[in-house]
Parts: sequence; structure tokens; C-alpha cells
Amino acid sequence: MFAKGTFDTAGWTPQPAYDDRDGVSLGVVTMTKTFHGDLTGTSLVTLLVVSTPVEESKAYVALERIDATLDGRAGSFTVQHLAASEPSGQSLRVSVVPDSGTGELTGIRGEMQIHIAPDGTHSYVLDYTRLD
Repeated sequence: MFAKGTFDTAGWTPQPAYDDRDGVSLGVVTMTKTFHGDLTGTSLVTLLVVSTPVEESKAYVALERIDATLDGRAGSFTVQHLAASEPSGQSLRVSVVPDSGTGELTGIRGEMQIHIAPDGTHSYVLDYTRLD
């Protein structure tokens, strides 16, 4: 099954870098999201980020707990992000953490694609299955 829509981000809150040397900086950032469309709800995201001397080269890993309604079912689930960018391109994988679903979303599995339009609009496609 597929869920599609948009989301807004807010509260980008970086902490001071916990390791910053030789031009490579490691830090923690938190932010929130509000989902619209087939998935409606909010999330809290905690990111571990790395920046390098090459502006286009950076990466993050993150955990995001989403409290939402999906297909008329309320609950929560967690996704994990793995992202990197470099001058030659970008990669992003967002996967539902197995067995992280709660409430009526127990058993959810899947992958989420995130797109950022040229105007800055964020959208998602969640390809998911439920294992009731």
C-alpha cells in the first residue's frame, strides 16, 4: 500500500558539536515534522550529523518517531534515516523499524521516500504493509 502527502518541518535545534576537528564536525540536531495527506500526524526527529570541509559532502543518521493516523488507524511507528551527499550525488534511505508500530499501527513495515521540490516543499511516499 502507498501513502502520499506533504510535511512541514519546524524547530531545527542544533546542539554544540560534540567533536569538531580537522574541518570535520559531528553534532546532534532535533526537529519536528507535521504530516499531511494519507499520513496525518506529527513526529520528533533526532539526527546525528557530520559536516566536512567540502560543503556538498555531509551525512546524517536519524531516528524519527511518528505519531499519526494512517489508513484510518491511529498509533505510532519509528523510522530510521541513512543519508549522505557529495558533489556527485545524494542518497537517502528511510525504513520503518521492525516491530516499532504501536496501537492500530502494530505490525507496520515499509520504506519512505522523501522529496524536496525546488520551491522547498517536502513530500513523502510511504510504501508499507501491515502484518496484523
